[in-house]
Amino acid sequence: MKLDILAFGAHPDDVELGCAGTILKEVSLGKKVGIVDLTRGELGTRGTAEIRDEEAKDAAKILGVLVRENLAMRDGFFVNDEKHQLEVIKMIRKYKPEIVLCNAIDDRHIDHGKGSRLVSDACFLSGLMKIETSIDGENQEAWRPKVVYHYIQWKNITPDFVVDITGFEEKKIEAVMAYKTQFYDPNSKEPSTPITSKNFFESLNYRAQDLGRLVGKDFAEGFTVERCLAVNSLENLL
Repeated sequence: MKLDILAFGAHPDDVELGCAGTILKEVSLGKKVGIVDLTRGELGTRGTAEIRDEEAKDAAKILGVLVRENLAMRDGFFVNDEKHQLEVIKMIRKYKPEIVLCNAIDDRHIDHGKGSRLVSDACFLSGLMKIETSIDGENQEAWRPKVVYHYIQWKNITPDFVVDITGFEEKKIEAVMAYKTQFYDPNSKEPSTPITSKNFFESLNYRAQDLGRLVGKDFAEGFTVERCLAVNSLENLL
């Protein structure tokens, strides 16, 4: 299956938090979208890896993505080396996306920056024909995505561009809250974490509103780029 967009997250819920609105909008426009989670989030304070697996499936249904895979790398301990790069390359060559979305370039959680660099490096290496990979005994062809965009997570990184997600903000929150064990729940008896607070939950909307304000829209999500963006004409900026 060839996808238009492949979104990577170091943990299940990273994609939902960072770019669910964009995914929902692209799916509504007929784009084929998939998600690959690097880890199962097994070190998360609340819940278990098995629960996160089910939550990720529920979120994928809400987003309307065609596929969701998990590479089962070690949460907290995966590294950007040949072994891990090859696993990501296999996914890129399997789905041949034009666009890759991945973690923030720098963030509070160490896995986010690592995941960002791992996926970015793998996108480049995936285009080299002399790197051989196979899935189920079938050799894969080289493939390099046209662009890699990094969504924004905990830190307030200045975006290089924003996507208007007005009309998709409520569905985004629904996808995020599919992770019932991970976010704000006043009835939960489990330990508190920075992402379980009411303030963090509310920040999903007020950050999107603030990014939207910058471009005269109600809600937006921000991204950073690895190379200059090009437009066909100045009208494309409107």
